[in-house]
Amino acid sequence: MFSSSATMNSCRRIARIKDRSSGLNTLFSRVRLPTNCRRGPEEAPPLTRSQSSAAKHAPASDTGGDKPRLRAIDLARKVRQEMTRTPVEEAPVSAQQRRVTELKRFSLQLQNVHPNVLAKHLHRGVLYRDKDVAVINKPYGVPVRDTSGVTSISSVLPVLAKMMDGVKIKSESQLLPSLGLEKDSTGALLLARSEEVVELILSLNSNNQVQRKYWVVTVGVPVPSEGMIDIPIIEREITGPQPHYKMALSPLFKMNDGGDGVTKVRTNRQAHPAVTKYRVLDSSNGCSLVELQSFTGVKHQMRVHMAFALSCPILGDHKYSHWNKLAPQKLPERVLGKLGLEQSKIRYLPLHLHARQLTLLGTNQAEINVSCPLPKYFTQTLSRLHLTFPDKKDDK
Repeated sequence: MFSSSATMNSCRRIARIKDRSSGLNTLFSRVRLPTNCRRGPEEAPPLTRSQSSAAKHAPASDTGGDKPRLRAIDLARKVRQEMTRTPVEEAPVSAQQRRVTELKRFSLQLQNVHPNVLAKHLHRGVLYRDKDVAVINKPYGVPVRDTSGVTSISSVLPVLAKMMDGVKIKSESQLLPSLGLEKDSTGALLLARSEEVVELILSLNSNNQVQRKYWVVTVGVPVPSEGMIDIPIIEREITGPQPHYKMALSPLFKMNDGGDGVTKVRTNRQAHPAVTKYRVLDSSNGCSLVELQSFTGVKHQMRVHMAFALSCPILGDHKYSHWNKLAPQKLPERVLGKLGLEQSKIRYLPLHLHARQLTLLGTNQAEINVSCPLPKYFTQTLSRLHLTFPDKKDDK
């Protein structure tokens, strides 16, 4: 039989051996094998359940020619690096180029925004209103009538009528367009509160009791400085590489062969009488600020009379600056320099045609006289060309 002391000594030796073996195992676990050494199958330690599951979802290794998959964290890091990367320096652009580009973007946004957004914009631009009519400031690039694919002023008039009367007030009032404006023009737009008022306005307009004065910037100086243009207008087809239709002059008289008189031409049945009164307000740098008043309502009447009758097309009128082709307006180098524009960017220049003043008689036994402020791009053009408002000239 062994003594108790011998038994205790043997137990201590066994414990020391276990401690040494565990220490060696810990040391070996910290040592990493070289990549060119491979363990045999019999030397590989068995995987636990968690290690086996992680191995199944681990990305593929480079061995075998397969590329590693991009992890989400790596993709996010790459995107952040692209965003923080220093952008390539672009060629500097002038303030004029920036504003016409912004104007184009702004007009497209107005045409595609939600009707409530456009209605709020028009509500901020109400110039006059009473129980019969309302006058709003029409923005550039927005059509008055409904056209396919864009938001028009007519489409948001029901919402605008509720905003004007108060959303909480139950009202059956409505707003109807009576006298329109071109899509690319700006200024005072007359709206009626009922069908009866629309008929009244049309009757007043036919009797020249509705006066609308426009301000335009022309390329060139009209001679004489004021006068009346009375030349009928007709729509003609332009043939060529780009067939299209344009309004054109259809005069009743032409110069005779001798050049010492005029002869009468037979009237074309499809021609429309057109009368435009004009007055030069100021001129500078080969351009003019001109006040126009139309006594007839022919399509594109003022644009045709200025371009073809006086040879002074409206600035930004790309349709009537050329007769036989569709191309951006060609501006003299002097005007381009003043505007800070290149000819290649001229297609972004907007039409400078603004409905400045509206005078209406007979709706509520009182005269309505509304003056509409100029849009920002119009006033900036006047400043660059050194064209002055008439009231400012009188103050000097």
